[in-house]
Amino acid sequence: MKLSSLIELPLRYQPWKARHLRLVMEDLAGAARQPEQDHRTHLRAAIDWLCRAQDVRDGEPDAGGVAAGWSFEDGWLPGYPETTGYIIETFLAASEHLGRPELIARAQRMIDWELSLQAADGAFPGHFGEAGSHPVIFNQGQILHGLVAGHTQLARQDCLEAGVRAGRWLVAQQDDDGCYRRFEHNGVPHVYNTRATWALAALGVVANETEFVAAARRNLDWALTRQTPSGWFATNAFTPGRDPFTHTIAYAIRGFIEVAVLLGDERYLAAADKAARGLMAKQRADGWLAGTYGDGWTPTAGYACVTGVAQMALCWLRLAQITGDRGFREAAWKAIGYVKRTQRLEEADAVVRGAIPGSAPIWGAYSRFEFPNWAAKFFADALMMDMANVAVPPVPAAAKGLPR
Repeated sequence: MKLSSLIELPLRYQPWKARHLRLVMEDLAGAARQPEQDHRTHLRAAIDWLCRAQDVRDGEPDAGGVAAGWSFEDGWLPGYPETTGYIIETFLAASEHLGRPELIARAQRMIDWELSLQAADGAFPGHFGEAGSHPVIFNQGQILHGLVAGHTQLARQDCLEAGVRAGRWLVAQQDDDGCYRRFEHNGVPHVYNTRATWALAALGVVANETEFVAAARRNLDWALTRQTPSGWFATNAFTPGRDPFTHTIAYAIRGFIEVAVLLGDERYLAAADKAARGLMAKQRADGWLAGTYGDGWTPTAGYACVTGVAQMALCWLRLAQITGDRGFREAAWKAIGYVKRTQRLEEADAVVRGAIPGSAPIWGAYSRFEFPNWAAKFFADALMMDMANVAVPPVPAAAKGLPR
């Protein structure tokens, strides 16, 4: 985006504020590119920022939740049930890898907040959980990830009970062909729901709920019908007629990978492998990926969706672990390096220090002028997975599928 286009952006982004202007000018000048440090240093910074995002909600009705992020428009955002759900598993992993037991207590607080939001029918509220917000299939699945972690890693029976209720709600909304058309973002189906049905499959394995496993299979079988010969997924953008962000592409791929591992279905792994290789072929030497891609992996944006780059590092690492293909690991290393260079480690401003921007430059169309909490979460997961060569979250012990 040119400077003239920046000037034309809505005034709600408040570009005259000193912090905002500084961040924009640094991106324009290329000064936002940061030196790379070791994985542990970057991991500590990302986790510390996520802790601050949780602490800013103290004293509020959503205390215990993690703020959705920080934005030019609104500052610190409300606690976000969807992403707090999968940050639970990140904090449990980081407590071990960083030797920080207090992160377990933080994860417990996240779980307590999530459980307080569940309706009698098993649904969780969408968006920020404000009055009148409706459940969303994808959001439900991400909260379910946290409940699975609470049960399998913290032995919380209340998480299992709430998870089963949540899972039954998910099954009830599914159409016969495996697609979700109700309670969908923007009212349209999305392939990236595979990341939600990953949690449903995991719960099915852990709780011996065969109905959950069957529903997960139906959803992924439907999603397979949306994959084109190039490996790209149709019906995978937030909005119909748009090319999907790298963010949602990576969501879809990770769901295919993990359900393949859980259920031992090679078709799902093949779909993930094909898509991951398609993106790998487009990755620049510096790790950069375009913010959006069309069919045939044609890049259709000039900015990077940094969140999606971090997520693709996760997908490539998991495929490297499962297949032994070093090419995937090398692609992941390049992606991690790119995200590292967007993270300010020596920043005096606590809002910025350790955060990961949604886009680079920061005015890119994905999470424009925001530091979303899920960008830091996925970056932290990728660092831990590469440091220890493990899966984050761990595959449930009850799974009897593909190699982990």
